Amino acid sequence: MKKVFKLEDLDCANCAAKMERAINDMEEVNSASVNFMTQKLTIDIADDKFDATMKKVEKAMQKVEPDCSIVW
Repeated sequence: MKKVFKLEDLDCANCAAKMERAINDMEEVNSASVNFMTQKLTIDIADDKFDATMKKVEKAMQKVEPDCSIVW
């Protein structure tokens, strides 16, 4: 399942790149991109693992940028 989420309080392009690398390193994630300019996360995860994986994604993002959050 591929989805696009709005991000809030993503402050720098370097942090966006770090988040993207961390998310793409997760085994459950097929692909992900974090766009600093549009403040969006595009992610592709298998349907049956989507909710659990998104929790891991949020934790990974918080480690890089504690103020950044996903708008559901």
